[in-house]
Amino acid sequence: MRLDKYLWAVRLYKTRSIAADACQCGKVLLSADGRPLKPSHEVKIGERYSLNIDQLHKEIEVLALPPNRVGAPLVQGFIIDRTPQEEYERIQMARQYAFEKRDRGLGRPTKRERREIEEFKYK
Repeated sequence: MRLDKYLWAVRLYKTRSIAADACQCGKVLLSADGRPLKPSHEVKIGERYSLNIDQLHKEIEVLALPPNRVGAPLVQGFIIDRTPQEEYERIQMARQYAFEKRDRGLGRPTKRERREIEEFKYK
């Protein structure tokens, strides 16, 4: 099974094209040696992959190859999530502090305010 199809089938990416784009951009790595993988890489049972999904750095291990896209409750039969708990805690903390609050009645931010917000958040 192709890597992009596998990542889509186990619900790590919403569409197969997004999974293929992630592979092409170097966001999917083979954990053993850290080399980026192509979307056409043949998935083997027992391989471990490192994925960067948004800000989350996820580690997975292949248990089995699904025949097609599986439902969310069945995903655990096909992958083992090896992501450290600290990574999930870091993301949870980032979400907690990334909440943007704007007082009622102020309307949309101006172009200047939006640029200041983006600079604060991403730099």
